[in-house]
Parts: sequence; structure tokens; C-alpha cells
Amino acid sequence: MLGFRSRIITSAVGIGALCLSLAGAASAETWRMASKMPPDSPEGLVFQYFADKVAEYSNGELDVKVFPNEQLGKTDAVMEQLKLGTVHLYGEGSTFMDKWVEDISWVSAAFLFDDREHWVRFMNSDMAKGWFAEASEQAGVSLLGDPTAILRGPYRVMVANKDIQSFDDVSGLKLRMHPDKLAHAIWTHLGAEVKTLAWTDVYQSIDKGIVEAVNSPIALVESMRFYEVAPHVIRHDEYYQSIGFMMNKEAYDALSDTHRDALHKAYDEAGAYSVEVMNAAADESIARMKESGVTFIDVDRGPFIESITALYQDMESKGELPEGFLAAVEETR
Repeated sequence: MLGFRSRIITSAVGIGALCLSLAGAASAETWRMASKMPPDSPEGLVFQYFADKVAEYSNGELDVKVFPNEQLGKTDAVMEQLKLGTVHLYGEGSTFMDKWVEDISWVSAAFLFDDREHWVRFMNSDMAKGWFAEASEQAGVSLLGDPTAILRGPYRVMVANKDIQSFDDVSGLKLRMHPDKLAHAIWTHLGAEVKTLAWTDVYQSIDKGIVEAVNSPIALVESMRFYEVAPHVIRHDEYYQSIGFMMNKEAYDALSDTHRDALHKAYDEAGAYSVEVMNAAADESIARMKESGVTFIDVDRGPFIESITALYQDMESKGELPEGFLAAVEETR
């Protein structure tokens, strides 16, 4: 047995360690991370994985608290909070930064990139990097790491309450769209009747007939329960995408080097995890939905590409595209 003096020393050491632990927890810095997605969705799992890794690599000194299901507001409200610094991170498509630099919307130009690898090369081109740097300068909102690292998708589909077999079936289709001028212009050109709705309003809107279809990453169709009201899934690979971790630059700059390193290390690992999660989730989800009677087809993209190419060329001739955009897309093929 320990002697009395030894027990006192041991107790003192234990109490000291506990106090240090409590002090560390009390002094932990908290970052608020906004998300549209349910916590049990593939993206929700990736966000929590990232948060857990930040806590691990910062020794609990930096706590990322994830707020799912638009708890902190819809996109416009969150983007303003991000700029003000009341939200520190927003896990969403980086194209929403086009509110400060309009050209950013072109990274999601539909039916333009050959495949995901082509799109990744363009996203890492001087042109695309320059757009995001300009947004950071204007709004104080930057991207954490490579903006293509966190996989979304892994590919895009249209989910509809009517059978869509070909390009011609898009004509007159009431299609939900996020608030993006380019996306509206593209799908209006393709013949759809575009309606702007929040992501979380889609299910009810299809159920009530306000819209008939929505474009979505395949991995989110089941978790958002879209298939219950729209049992036709059409793979069209509209464009390639990722989840940008948009952050308040001032808050990031105020962090210690150790905490910034923790963020980047966690982000890189979350990127690798997202590839695993998204692909597995898509395969398992498709199998379950097929059992429920959901239909799946790969639509012929040729007519979409032909129609959109003509639109892009016409826009370029009118000076409506970013200067050198089509050339940069061609150079990164």
C-alpha cells in the first residue's frame, strides 16, 4: 500500500491533472459550422468526422460545433453570418461565393466538363483560384484547403415524379433550382420551367405539385426522402461538384499555427473519408431504393451537351462569359 505522504502526492497530481483538463475544456475555442444536411446523411457524417478530427488534432482546444438542417438559417442568412464572423464555417457548394464574385458561378457550368478529373484541373487553374481569392478579398470569406477535396455526389441526378427518358422530356418540366442566375439560365435554355426553392422545402413542394423534379447528388436522394414523392431517378452528370468549407478569414487568421494545422489536417482526412462514404452510401442507397420500386436510368447526355454548347458559344460572342473562360476549360481538358 502507498504511504500517507505518497497518497497525498498522488492525489495532488490527479487533482492537478483534472484541473488542467477542466481549464483546457473551459478555454477551448468554439467554431460554429452551418449545414443544410441532416446529421445522419452522408454529408452530415463527413462534417461530424471533420469536427471530431479537429478536436483530436487540437487536443480539444478547438471545438467545431456542427449545426445541421439549416438550424442557423438558409443560405443567404448563413453567408451573411459567415461574412460577419458569427458563423465560422459553412459546408456547402463553393459556388455560393458568387454573391461576391459572379464569375464563380461558372465552376458549375452544366454539361461543359468531360469528367470529374477535368473539372478538378479547372478548379485548380489560375482562373478559378483567382475568382476565389477575389471573393476572399472582398468579403473576408475564404476556402479551407483544396475546394474539390470533399466529395459531393458522387454524381448528379434528376429526381422526378414523372418518367424522364430523354432530353425532350425536360421541356416544360417544373424544376426546383437554387438561387443561381447561371443555373436558371441553363435549365431555362434546356426547356425547364425553373422555380427557386430552399433545399429543405423540396420534398413538400414536389408532394404538393409546386415542382415536379429536383437536381441532386445521388447520395442525398434517400436521406432527403425525395424518392418517396419522386420515384424516377435520372443520371445526367449535370456538372461535378464538391463541398466547399467556406470560412471567416479573420477568425482563421486569428488562430494559432497549431490550430490552423489541426483544421487542415482534419480537412484532408475528411476529404479521403468523404470519397469512401459517398460512394458506399450511393451504392447502398440505390439498392434500397430499387427494392422500393424506384426506377433508374442513364439519360443520353449528347442532346444536352449540343444544346448547351450552342448557348455558351453564343454567350461568348456577346461578351457574356468571363474573358478566356472557354479557353481555360479547353486548356484543362
